[in-house]
Amino acid sequence: MQSILKTLLSRPEISALVMLVVVVAGFSFMAPQFASYGNTRVLLFSLPELGIVVLGVGILMIVGEFDLSVGSVFALVPMLMVIAMGRWGVPPIVAMLMGFALALAVGYINGWITLTFNIPSFVTTLGMLFMARSLATVLSGGFPPPFPANLSTDLFVADLGLFRSSMLWFAGFALILGIVLHFSNLGNWIFATGGQSQAAADMGIDTRKVKLFCFMLCSFLAGFAGMITTLRLRSALPALGEGLELQAIAAAVIGGAALTGGIGSLVGMLVGTTLIRVIDNGLVMARIDANWFRFAIGALTIVAVILNTWVRARARRMK
Repeated sequence: MQSILKTLLSRPEISALVMLVVVVAGFSFMAPQFASYGNTRVLLFSLPELGIVVLGVGILMIVGEFDLSVGSVFALVPMLMVIAMGRWGVPPIVAMLMGFALALAVGYINGWITLTFNIPSFVTTLGMLFMARSLATVLSGGFPPPFPANLSTDLFVADLGLFRSSMLWFAGFALILGIVLHFSNLGNWIFATGGQSQAAADMGIDTRKVKLFCFMLCSFLAGFAGMITTLRLRSALPALGEGLELQAIAAAVIGGAALTGGIGSLVGMLVGTTLIRVIDNGLVMARIDANWFRFAIGALTIVAVILNTWVRARARRMK
């Protein structure tokens, strides 16, 4: 029994799960309609885009790096896609490939600069945050470009009743990345690189390539999520995704990802994302001033780090 308890306490997402249960119970008590079908539908509609970004940010944190530019990439990639389709007459598939190529390029640049010049990824991606956001604004000319009127968006944002088709994309990414992270050699390399980079290199793991891959994956997922949001709104906005990077990092930290790398789980990322969306939605349903949202996220992030540290220390002391 004690060994089972130790295993549970060692899981990085256990604190987030406890907080999620408490928060859901609290909002259900304060606002009985919180658990209604209609509100559950609203909650699930808002989950996929943030969740897809959190997957990339969380994996990058496990490998020991940060990306503060995801919010800007979230706006830049679909901006290029819409401009390519609406102004340049590029076919939708080609425009999407152009956008994804740009996202991968931004991720590669972030990783290459960080690793080549041995500077903190916090600094590199902070600079990219401003550059990518500026590019999105310059490309748009300050105004949303014309959205193709006949473009079908059902593949990505069709209303399926309880959720949109974007949830299927989110679930697909989560499933694939969960298998990669927890059941593949690449996943082992990611954890090893983030936990003990030098030891991983001594074992023959190409830590540079592993980190580059994670940077590019993070940027790609941010661009993909931005595309979904743009297709849902049917408008490319240069200010899209502002502040998203902080929400994504908070969700990953709340879900148990360690700021020092080497610790985290896909389940934790999902729980952290859900918790943030539950708080955002619950404040509205409980008729609490929505300006408390950022306060709640900040407080939960601090509490999550304290709880995770305490729980892991308690698990290590158990026989």
